[in-house]
Amino acid sequence: MAEIAVNGRSVLGMDVGKRPHWACLVTPEGEAALNRPVANDERELSALFASVPKGTLLVVDQKRNIGALPLRVARSRGLEAAYLPGIAAHQAAKLFAGDAKTDERDAEVIARTAMGVPQALRPVPEEGALEGARRLEAQRCDLLRDRTHCVNRLRALLLESNPAFERELDCEAAWALSLMSRVGGPWQVLDAGRRRYAALTRDAPRGAADRLWAALKAASRPTEAQVRAEATLVRMLASRIAEDTALIAELAALVEAEVGGDETYRCLLTVPGVGPRTAAQLVLSVDISDFEDHDHLASYCGLVPRNRQSGTSLNSVSSSRQGNKQLKNLLIFSCSCLARGSGYYREYYERCRDRGMPHKAAIKAVARKRLKVIYAVMRDVRPYVA
Repeated sequence: MAEIAVNGRSVLGMDVGKRPHWACLVTPEGEAALNRPVANDERELSALFASVPKGTLLVVDQKRNIGALPLRVARSRGLEAAYLPGIAAHQAAKLFAGDAKTDERDAEVIARTAMGVPQALRPVPEEGALEGARRLEAQRCDLLRDRTHCVNRLRALLLESNPAFERELDCEAAWALSLMSRVGGPWQVLDAGRRRYAALTRDAPRGAADRLWAALKAASRPTEAQVRAEATLVRMLASRIAEDTALIAELAALVEAEVGGDETYRCLLTVPGVGPRTAAQLVLSVDISDFEDHDHLASYCGLVPRNRQSGTSLNSVSSSRQGNKQLKNLLIFSCSCLARGSGYYREYYERCRDRGMPHKAAIKAVARKRLKVIYAVMRDVRPYVA
């Protein structure tokens, strides 16, 4: 990413909060010219920004939610803004004297870190035409996490009650969710009888309903108190999973409609293994002008190796745990189909395996190789041609 110029400028570090923010203005000479709280109010923020020297750089530790208003007001006053990630600010605080955790100290840490280590700053892009899609995608990701949590909780309940039933059941299938939300757990299904069970599982894949019914008799029945509690929880969780699934599909359609007219999005769909979800996440998460080359983009996505070297005693290369984890997972998982298919990326995957790489490492290598193409497509806004 392009480095933000700080030399010769005052830096206004702001530890943002729900009600008051704490602002610390550090001059180019290193003096704290201002260090006070300011209300999360547009008029007070506007007055603060009007009082700072011309060319002051505003640095916040959150660019969304509670940090949105200060950034919006600063831009209206002509101030440039930057973002210091919370993890970087937390690590930098250890370099300063004392170990207190106060808004006043945090604001000064943000300002002085921005002045001394400008490489740690990230640009804050202007809200563009895809801002609505970004918000829809953020909500969809929250629902995905909620659904995954509910599915795991449901599986844990069924595993305690009847492991064979849990093993045969697809907890995310529409027919299974309908069955559990209307009837309950395995013992309520058994009590309902075979005729009602058959009526409720008409949409199940062939043989799946029969295997599930056979699994009902593979465990002994728990106490009635446990059965009643399980019935209530299973109905609640199944209904929640079904509701989340419907909302996720609705939001995915809205996101696709929002980004469908974006030329970069359409070009990304021509890249092997990149589907609508991965293309949308790339368009919404990446401002390609912030990256000098594909290596910097790979670092942002967490697809570069982490080198560890200290003299002759330590020299190793391992997978990086940094970067945009959500985007990293999408880029890696979307390469699984390339490893199973044919063509250039399958051949590259096999070469990696022949060099002794395990499957996961080879898939990551394929994702890193494909990211070069993704970078070129996003930079030039041109479809991929094999």
